[in-house]
Amino acid sequence: MIKKYRAIFALSLFLLSNVSLFAVQSNSAVVFTYHRFGETTYPSTNITLEQFKNQLEYLKENDYKVWALSKIVRSIENKKKLPSKVVAITMDDAWKSVYENAYPLLKEKGFPFTVFINTSPIDHKSKSFVTWQQIQEMSENGAEFANHTKTHDFLIPKRGESQSVWQARIKAEIVKAQERLQEKLGKKTNEAPRLLSYPFGEYTQESADFIKSMGYVGVTQISGVLSSSSDLRAIPRFPMSERYASLEEFVLKLKTRAMEVESVEPWSPVVRDENPPILHLKLQHPMQNFACYNSNGKLLTLTWLSDTEVEMVAKSPLKPPRDKYTCTAQTPQNQWYWYSHLWILNPEMAE
Repeated sequence: MIKKYRAIFALSLFLLSNVSLFAVQSNSAVVFTYHRFGETTYPSTNITLEQFKNQLEYLKENDYKVWALSKIVRSIENKKKLPSKVVAITMDDAWKSVYENAYPLLKEKGFPFTVFINTSPIDHKSKSFVTWQQIQEMSENGAEFANHTKTHDFLIPKRGESQSVWQARIKAEIVKAQERLQEKLGKKTNEAPRLLSYPFGEYTQESADFIKSMGYVGVTQISGVLSSSSDLRAIPRFPMSERYASLEEFVLKLKTRAMEVESVEPWSPVVRDENPPILHLKLQHPMQNFACYNSNGKLLTLTWLSDTEVEMVAKSPLKPPRDKYTCTAQTPQNQWYWYSHLWILNPEMAE
């Protein structure tokens, strides 16, 4: 009998000590990002229609709740608990295959989706992009549209730019795109919240802080899970392209959990001096089977400072323009925590 009560007491302690773990993971959502659909001449940014159909069918058959990204972010901002199995489908650039190939499949399933558009090529009636008429049609049938700047220019400070010139440039890019969205789709478009996807997925500490001061939530192309503890200057999304979009890989990412990172140093992704850069993570609790890799899947060198603090570094210099460190660890439910950190080595960036 004593052993029985000891076991119950031990289980109670375990559950109490992991309340925050279960709470965080139940208040998270997986966000996917796409570019082209069925355009096989662009394999690095394309997903085949068969792959996309299989993914949508899996979501439908397994009772996932597909929400617009704005709805998820709004819930997090308002500290509302998300239901389990919430997913967002997003697209960058608004290539014509979004309307021609993806939209009919999403409409058939009744799934909402979020498209980040750069407005200049649409205004200039580029044949590679959707039209405003098509955008209006999609907006009436489950799509929301958000800011990807006017011309898809880099939001990072460029070589030779003063702070005032840089801020004026990116402010104009963002404001003009927002104005066009609202002129075409209504004054409430992309306002609650304001979402901005960084062109090329690139941002700096300065640009992230600046867009926040303009009232925008920053959206990246770096892998990871959006949760109530995410930094809303840099929302993670899992990119989908032919090479990494098999149903097996899609389901693996669908079932990942946000790695509970208490702090990261440096937060800024810019590599200026030391290459390969050292990343310092402080975790909220010890993790099992923790490992980290570069973008080529090569293991990083880990130095544990305590059971929750680790430094990591690649074994060779990173190559421009972008790279990343990705860390995974096993959850108590035999799924995977996931954390990725972007590194930018753009030669056009200001010194």
